Amino acid sequence: MTACGGGLGGAEPPDVQRRGGERQADHEIEDGTPAVETVVKLGGGVLAHAAHFDASLAAIGAAARQHRLLVVTGGGPFADAVRQVDRRLALPDETAHWMAVLAMDQYAHLVAARLAGAVLVADPREIAASLGSAGTVPVLTPYRWLREADPLPHTWTVSSDSIAAWVAGAVGARRLVLVKPPGASGSDLVDAYFSRALPAGVTSVIVPADHVDALESALRG
Repeated sequence: MTACGGGLGGAEPPDVQRRGGERQADHEIEDGTPAVETVVKLGGGVLAHAAHFDASLAAIGAAARQHRLLVVTGGGPFADAVRQVDRRLALPDETAHWMAVLAMDQYAHLVAARLAGAVLVADPREIAASLGSAGTVPVLTPYRWLREADPLPHTWTVSSDSIAAWVAGAVGARRLVLVKPPGASGSDLVDAYFSRALPAGVTSVIVPADHVDALESALRG
């Protein structure tokens, strides 16, 4: 099962984390440069804060005019529904995992409907093709790609943050920006598997959604 959100902790500013792991092959556009510079993971919990959600989307859209971004979403309320069913019925791990990944697809559709320039993409080929024009923002629906690759354990202790970390390596990104709910802070904002999922050479940055200036700075790299 895959948890599509992260825990919250004490009180400290957004931080940059460098993690270990093996870097996967880059996916490139025609001139040979990596298609994606930065993967932006928009946490499901941000959706509960409408003003901060819209401000985060505005910052992402603005940054996409100058930088090649890929948006990966959490599961938000859609994943919460899977959790509730799992608590009642004790779903098999395999079933709950893929239902939770499908929840990320649903949130991706919501984000794409509200983000200027957004286009839904499902795999590396579609991601690279979408970045041919400035201002286009690919938003990943990860189910199909993850179903084929199946790179991560099927457990609620592996969240959509780890999925985003794996995706960052798979597309050759150099940076992963994790947008968390307003007020998020502390050392437990990502799941326990995250350090294993994040490849060497990818820098992760955690930014609460109420720190718009910090988000804009992180997206600029």
